[in-house]
Amino acid sequence: MMRAIGLGVGLFGLWLALSGYFKPFLLSLGVLSCIATVLIAQRMRLLDRETVPLELPLTLLLYWAWLGREVMKSSIAVSRVILARKMPIAQQLIRVPTTQHTEMGHTIFANSITLTPGTVTVETTDDSYIIHALTDAACDMDGFASMDARAAKVGGA
Repeated sequence: MMRAIGLGVGLFGLWLALSGYFKPFLLSLGVLSCIATVLIAQRMRLLDRETVPLELPLTLLLYWAWLGREVMKSSIAVSRVILARKMPIAQQLIRVPTTQHTEMGHTIFANSITLTPGTVTVETTDDSYIIHALTDAACDMDGFASMDARAAKVGGA
């Protein structure tokens, strides 16, 4: 029951943030659509720990703050490469080991790599990812290990 309520509150919060409408009629339609979605999810038996992780919001917010800082640092580094006269690009594919044990952890880690400018996750396996990196600096294995550990904490590994 708590997962259903948590999902409903989360969906309504997202609906409210994305729509920005505060008129009673539209608010009631938003509430009804969220209730219908929760009922469908409950009927499909989707309300489990992995689908609706109630303990996730604080951990996820801290991870997003850290990832935002990493994206900014990487954006500046890629901008310097682009604006340089000779563009010191050293493209390469590297294999990055991962310690993820859940699908959510794999998804968070792979998407975090792709979200960071200068790197793209090309292929995933259970124990490693193939990453395309734009420069040698983007191939920092310590940085990937740190991101992997943080994603594992958020992803429930």
